[in-house]
Amino acid sequence: MKKRKTGFSLFILGLAIIVSLMGCASSETQTNEESTNEAIQIVTTIAQIGQPMQIIGGDRVEVISLMGPGVDPHLYQATQGDISKLQNADMILYSGLNLEGRMGEIFEKLKESKRILAIGESVDKDRLLKDAGGAIDPHIWFDLDLWKDALESATEELKQYSPEDADYFEQNKQTYFTKIDELKAEAISKMSSIPKEQRVLVTAHDAFGYFGRMYDIEVVGLQGLSTEDEVGLSDIQSTVDLLFEKKVPSVFVESSINQNSIKAVIEGAAKKGLDVKLGGELFSDAMGKAGTEEGTYLGMYRHNVNTVYDGLTRSVK
Repeated sequence: MKKRKTGFSLFILGLAIIVSLMGCASSETQTNEESTNEAIQIVTTIAQIGQPMQIIGGDRVEVISLMGPGVDPHLYQATQGDISKLQNADMILYSGLNLEGRMGEIFEKLKESKRILAIGESVDKDRLLKDAGGAIDPHIWFDLDLWKDALESATEELKQYSPEDADYFEQNKQTYFTKIDELKAEAISKMSSIPKEQRVLVTAHDAFGYFGRMYDIEVVGLQGLSTEDEVGLSDIQSTVDLLFEKKVPSVFVESSINQNSIKAVIEGAAKKGLDVKLGGELFSDAMGKAGTEEGTYLGMYRHNVNTVYDGLTRSVK
């Protein structure tokens, strides 16, 4: 009787172990299936990358942009929360070309363990603008063709991460690029109708070089390529002289830049008898609020085109 009981007990114990192992295997399979269906976690620095990549990635991705409306990427310092988001990301996309200057060391360290890409550094180097000191202008999203190239490289990175979704990403990209091409045609038509002598765009810092190149507009930024540069009295005076010489009707502030220097230009022009107005607010280093038209790349760009057009075509006294 004792042996029988022991044998029966062993049988029951063995059966329980098998059932338990089957349950674990089933649970593990379910977990793997759930993780397969989870969205790819993409973290970007600026929304000019994040918002288009959410469209291209569709429901296969979840995109978080670290820098929101009104944030200056030149001066941005990562928080502990940002570090956590970057560490948990499947993919990190940033602009590069020294736009996010203070985050460079973080990206270098993350390259050892993360899939990370500086999309701006994938474009043709011969098409990049430089200032007098040889520094590269990082604001390439204002050249629609260059930004398409940058987003192309980001899409290819996404395809490599998830090859089974490659066709889906490609289709979304092509649809989105068609909209960019339509915006380009619209912008060229509008900007070319501004009288040549009035195509002078004065802003707080030198972020619109690529915009000016696309539409044959002379661009004057009171600060250099980075907002870390300082504005001197001579910069303000020379800008006032230019406005007076060319009878430029409007100057513009930027959503992420202090407005004081532009106000000083308007006051200086008034002292010389030139009625220069504030043409409106442009989006340069940051886009608008999420959920608004200006919170999208295309909407932000179209807003800038319309604002510049309205400001430079008004009559000047």
